[in-house]
Amino acid sequence: MSNDLDTVFAALADPTRRAILAMLLEDDMAVTDVADPFEMSLAAISKHLIILTKAGLISQEKRGRVKWCKLEPDALRAASVWMQGFGQFEPVNLDAFERFLEVELPATDDP
Repeated sequence: MSNDLDTVFAALADPTRRAILAMLLEDDMAVTDVADPFEMSLAAISKHLIILTKAGLISQEKRGRVKWCKLEPDALRAASVWMQGFGQFEPVNLDAFERFLEVELPATDDP
């Protein structure tokens, strides 16, 4: 599972790939339509799509002459579950922590 998470998080680390995923939230898209909003070559977009596909975040299928991309939302489930594990901790109140330190640690006067 760790390797799968590493692959998903590596794919999500790039802003172009995150933008592609956001676009695919709306509907399936042809590769050429995915590439339209970006100022990069179709080959560069294809490399991003390969990374997203290997991470399981999207799937690609050929329909006639056109290659289509589809979001695979279940692929984010493991990453979401992993991140939710960190939500069980209470947020730290830094003001209260500072007051605690002032009481517990005596002030030292530097020469």
